[in-house]
Amino acid sequence: MTRSSELEMRSSAVTLSDMEVFIFPRLMYSLLLANLMSPRIWRWREDPWFAGIEKLKPYRRISRLKQFIMDHYVFNLDLDTWGLTTKQQELNRFRDFIDQDTLAQSNALFGYEGDKYYFSIDIRTHFGLDKYEGDVIPYWKTETVEAMDAFRFKPQYGGGAGECVSLSVLYAAALFIVARIPLADIFMLATPLHSQNFVDVDDGILTNNRRLLTKAMWFNGTALSAQARRALENERVTIVAHETGHIHAVYDEATIDPTAYARFSKRIRAFLRTSISEEIVVNFLRHHSAIQNCFQVRWPVHGSDHYIAAEHAFSYEHGSPYKLSDSTRAKLLNDIDEEEYQSLPLPGRIVLNDFETFIRESHIDCSKPEDLERLKDVLGQGCARAGHAIDALTSFCHVEPRLPDPSDKKYAVEGEPLGLRPEMQRAEVVSRLEQLRPHHPAVDLAFYSYRDLNRTDPWPFLLAALERNPVSIHGARDMSDAEVIGHVSELPDESIYDEAGRLAQPDEVWNYGRGDGAEKAILLANILRERRPDGQLDMAVVPGHVRLTIDGDMFEFASAKSLTPQTWPLSGWLAALD
Repeated sequence: MTRSSELEMRSSAVTLSDMEVFIFPRLMYSLLLANLMSPRIWRWREDPWFAGIEKLKPYRRISRLKQFIMDHYVFNLDLDTWGLTTKQQELNRFRDFIDQDTLAQSNALFGYEGDKYYFSIDIRTHFGLDKYEGDVIPYWKTETVEAMDAFRFKPQYGGGAGECVSLSVLYAAALFIVARIPLADIFMLATPLHSQNFVDVDDGILTNNRRLLTKAMWFNGTALSAQARRALENERVTIVAHETGHIHAVYDEATIDPTAYARFSKRIRAFLRTSISEEIVVNFLRHHSAIQNCFQVRWPVHGSDHYIAAEHAFSYEHGSPYKLSDSTRAKLLNDIDEEEYQSLPLPGRIVLNDFETFIRESHIDCSKPEDLERLKDVLGQGCARAGHAIDALTSFCHVEPRLPDPSDKKYAVEGEPLGLRPEMQRAEVVSRLEQLRPHHPAVDLAFYSYRDLNRTDPWPFLLAALERNPVSIHGARDMSDAEVIGHVSELPDESIYDEAGRLAQPDEVWNYGRGDGAEKAILLANILRERRPDGQLDMAVVPGHVRLTIDGDMFEFASAKSLTPQTWPLSGWLAALD
């Protein structure tokens, strides 16, 4: 028996590491579909916070959802949550799917450095990997909504948590279920270091970890917006996933509907560009603080013009509800003590008020070189770095996303259209996906991400459990076999998955300190197999129980998962794979 691509992909649908999603781009949407099947997000509809949400306009619905996610989830990128692997181990596993040179073009942990931004940071230091030797890298696993919710059982977490892919998939599912946004209007984007969604509502909305950005927010120049801009400013988009399929920067084949992708490309480009206005100029200066020292602000004090350095004026925005860039400027400047102003213009600086007048009257178009030259001439009168300033302003106003090129792709149809509509109930969604599953690859993979062993071949789940769960092995390293058995047996008999048939992986059981008997048996198998690599390991599912046997020692756990009775000759099967 060999490792088929189908087995590897289905097993990857269970663990959903960032590497696996990059190699198998269908998995991104498969997890979304798994979350759509889960009862967890559907229960949000019953929360009083969402009472009457269907009566609100789309943006208000999405804003309400955003606050709910902000209140219930935090961002987590702890390297130790799901453990570590090595570059070589991952390359060996995926050598039949991608080569190292190709991988290095798009994956930060395998050599990708993107634009100049990434040349200025050591990527291992950036991620905190410099404390490990050699080619160690993290298993950044994407969590299901159940695994995100279960973070509340970990110390230092008061509620749910997840990394960026988990949060983007959670958002996408909740946008459909709770905010009633059609899947056709939700595009999932992955870059080498980030994941987010573009929602085609109004001028567009980007989800960014727990937060949202409208077009106005994208250009407001605040620190939060600057952080949110990094991915699209500095990285190329490697995957775009949609209800019609996906497109990948590296692979030749694309399954996304070309018309849908063209609409997305047009809409996100419009979202990422704006005309130069007075407000945008001030927002730009807020964003690029190093250029503020080219400017000063004129303001009347006791009826006569006075002046203040722009960077000094901007400093007063911190902790204030007033801004230099909007109608509250007067309140901000009036709050500054009189002695902070100078009675004469500051030498070598442009008066921001006059520059704003020039912008307002000139109708500058940053796409026209002659307009940019006019800007440089005006700035050059008071700023020695006029050329740099204009280049920075142009980049601020016009971000060109590096999207997968649709022109060099071979298009294939993913399958019959999903046909999922916001007015459907959960049972209808699940029924529709069951109907599509036999002839829709992404839908079939969704059932493996859903982790229901009564609806899937169990071997992809078991392969993932016994090969890619290092945290429990590491956590038990100082325990004897007897101590491990006692510890696992004493865990609360409570699965993080509510439904029959759905199982947690060993490291989820270990991290969250609870599990059904079937999950405990698989956790124990993972730890003991690592200690006895040549041992004979078998499992049997019988009504109400799961039995684990290793070298004649048998352990039995009561299970409420109602798994289909079956036997799993683990050692023989794994040996045949090798």
